[in-house]
Amino acid sequence: MSQLIDTRLAELGAELPAAAKSVANYLPIVTSGNLALTSGQLPLAEGKLIARGLLGRDLDVAAGTLAAKQCALNVLAQAKGCLGNLERIARIVKITVFVASAADFTEQHLVANGASDLLVAVFGEKGKHARSAVGVAALPMNAPVEIEAIIEITPEQ
Repeated sequence: MSQLIDTRLAELGAELPAAAKSVANYLPIVTSGNLALTSGQLPLAEGKLIARGLLGRDLDVAAGTLAAKQCALNVLAQAKGCLGNLERIARIVKITVFVASAADFTEQHLVANGASDLLVAVFGEKGKHARSAVGVAALPMNAPVEIEAIIEITPEQ
């Protein structure tokens, strides 16, 4: 199965980055029982934000969608770093997508599709999840999107 997920990522032209380390007094991911919960993941690639600013003012939906996709890749990188491999993911339970938005921007749900579409493309039915897409005034480092996830995991074998 490992190669199946790696193959799906490669077919999508997606590469998992190294899992980002926390920069403050929190953990980037924790497990509790059969759940793994990530802290918010920004759209970082090679240690830098791939975009900055507010959706609807500085960025369009397409740029926001790409940022959400990168956040989802970072969620998966955290999961792989914690679990050892992505095969332990039984299901993506829920993602919360925070979108830094201009006051009149109302397409947060479209931005969130960047993450949702990637997760379903990688995991199939196991990638279908509950979701919230929330507009916020600002995010850390002027990031346009931040995503946290709740992931059901199988026991270590």
